[in-house]
Amino acid sequence: MSSPKAALAKPARRAKAALRPVAKPAGAERSLSDDAIRLAAELERALAGGRLDALSAEAYQRLMAALCRTYAAQAEAGSQELPLEERGTVANTDVMIMASALLRSANLAVFELGMWQSWTGR
Repeated sequence: MSSPKAALAKPARRAKAALRPVAKPAGAERSLSDDAIRLAAELERALAGGRLDALSAEAYQRLMAALCRTYAAQAEAGSQELPLEERGTVANTDVMIMASALLRSANLAVFELGMWQSWTGR
């Protein structure tokens, strides 16, 4: 469900970025973004291969916490980027499972999320 206000603020769609690492010249410094893209590709391969234990609970909890803080900081700084590239890159059910788990992890209810969204317009 999307509000008209949110639809107007939606950034232009970009072409999908490949999840494969981009080759760099010898000696080029790796960035955190490069590492994250490589990790995402490796996780997708593990999932496709049925390896649901590719990340330990501690690893995905730390990674999710860092991603949440980074996304929030960028949003507070005015970024309009959404956390997923476009509709369809992740199944709706997967998004709802993750959103529910994040709310539970922070001991928040959907009602509180709705109130916060109405106050902030986000």
